[in-house]
Amino acid sequence: MPEQTPDEAISPAGAGGVMDLALEEGATLEKTPGGPEGTGPAEKPRSLWSDAWRDLRRNPVFIISALIILFLVIISIWPSLIADQDPLNCDLSKAQEGSQPGHPFGFDGQGCDVYTRTVYGARNSVTVGVCATLGVSLLGGFLGGLAGFFGGWWDSMLSRLTDVFFGIPVVLGGLVFLSVVTSSTVWPVIGFIVLLGWPQIARIARGSVITAKQNDYVQAARALGASNTRMMLRHITPNAIAPVIVVATIALGTYISLEATLSFLGVGLKPPAVSWGIDISAASQYIRNAPHMLLWPAGALAITVLAFIMLGDAVRDALDPKLR
Repeated sequence: MPEQTPDEAISPAGAGGVMDLALEEGATLEKTPGGPEGTGPAEKPRSLWSDAWRDLRRNPVFIISALIILFLVIISIWPSLIADQDPLNCDLSKAQEGSQPGHPFGFDGQGCDVYTRTVYGARNSVTVGVCATLGVSLLGGFLGGLAGFFGGWWDSMLSRLTDVFFGIPVVLGGLVFLSVVTSSTVWPVIGFIVLLGWPQIARIARGSVITAKQNDYVQAARALGASNTRMMLRHITPNAIAPVIVVATIALGTYISLEATLSFLGVGLKPPAVSWGIDISAASQYIRNAPHMLLWPAGALAITVLAFIMLGDAVRDALDPKLR
């Protein structure tokens, strides 16, 4: 029997089978995420923030609190969406009356619609909370970050200064500071909260920066000649800001309740400004005859503070690596 040459050993059908097998293997390698032997594009590593966002989306506490806060923000910007009356339009003939058609929350001691004033009161409360939190976070984070990064006399001076501010009672300081202010806007209250609130954020930021600057990647950047500004902005701040965000989120609800407390005492927001604290103060003397005057603004304040505290707890759980 004559021997077959190498070219004759491969039949047309066999050649087609080898070609099909090669195509199938190539397609399989293209579908593999890592490519052949790990040489292809690998999956992008997840960061702390991506893991935190994934956990937050699965947390019902975060979803509920975020929806409540979103609703509060919307009615703070556009209160006329759900309240078509003027909060300063009062009728003394209806003073202390209960719920009526078109007035589900009744009327207060001056004959003003409680529902409308409750809706419009969210604007000042949310404005104070958000602006005060931003101011406290920026000022405290900046000073605390500098103290933690440079240390030395700057750290010692900031530590002694924060001790002084921590020794000032918040309510007493508000009574002294705001009693001389005649403005009825939110800005004096925001300024007072920033003045007494920054030391807490400063201490958190200082400790977080001290921890972050000891990591190997910061030491490597320093050895490669990176400037202090670059190390702070590119390497330390992104890895030290998580505790500041957690504390600031929880403190936001505290600042809202502080504004209501100061307004209740008569030194925070003042009429004709609309505030839950002002309405609670005015309703306190009618609590027996017209409890609805106190119930609705106090309930709105409690729900708002609770929503921000729940949000802060959810953010803390998501950003804390020890809970993973």
